[in-house]
Amino acid sequence: MSSSQAIIAFQDYDLGSTLASGQAFRWTFRDGAWEGVIGTHWVRLSQKPHGIEAERAQPVPEWQWLTHYLQTDVNLAEVLRAFPQDEPLGRSVQECRGLRLLRQDPWECLASFILSSTKQIVQIQQIVGELCTRFGEPVPVPPGHKPFYTFPTAERLAKVTEAELRACKMGFRAPSLLKTSQMITAGEVDLQRLFSLNVDQAHNELLRFRGVGNKIANCVLLFAYGFQQAFPVDVWVMKALKDLYFPQRRPSAKRLARFTSTYFGPYAGYAQQYLFHYMRMKGRLPASSVSSSS
Repeated sequence: MSSSQAIIAFQDYDLGSTLASGQAFRWTFRDGAWEGVIGTHWVRLSQKPHGIEAERAQPVPEWQWLTHYLQTDVNLAEVLRAFPQDEPLGRSVQECRGLRLLRQDPWECLASFILSSTKQIVQIQQIVGELCTRFGEPVPVPPGHKPFYTFPTAERLAKVTEAELRACKMGFRAPSLLKTSQMITAGEVDLQRLFSLNVDQAHNELLRFRGVGNKIANCVLLFAYGFQQAFPVDVWVMKALKDLYFPQRRPSAKRLARFTSTYFGPYAGYAQQYLFHYMRMKGRLPASSVSSSS
């Protein structure tokens, strides 16, 4: 289909919850639709009764890049049936039905979550936006529209100085992003190779990067590589788990780690996203919470 507009027809997809749930940081809600950049494509997405309407500034021969990103081929009913049948998850699914996981570019996802450390969503969006404006490439947008930019490549960022990165207001995260981009550019870690590894091997590879701990590694495994058993845990997720599953107890971090690795099953990452978003919607976590540690 060679067109600048398309309807991605399917049901059971909550576009707003998916794009605003702390997975990705380059989406803006404007005039009733979501605008962002996927790869080199500026795109405007609108929720419709029969699917998602997508608009591009220029005609494109196909839309597979968008359906891949949105993960529209995932059978959500199958995912939800695999969840443990408990009250917290039941409430979360009822309130957040249609929430999906995205499949992002590994480099953009890794770099974005390195920048997320100890920041709230709006701050991460500002840092990432400034980084793209300074070091990304402009993408086609509708006439008169404000400019949008690609996410800068690792090769591009490997050539800049720490001071130039700090000018994007990323603070102590600048050395981590710089070193990570240099390691990737030098071939010390091949992000594409991680697709061929098992989850534990891929996790260990990600831990080689400066500024990447278990939480960030699991975010990248879940949101970029599709390891749906990955379960990112930071202080906000830990608070959600304690409130929902251990209200009368004070489980240790080790006990919670054992619980999350065994209880939620093959779609643990999906379960985590539902629980986390549900707690934010109900005001039991800050609406802007996304990360508190690496």
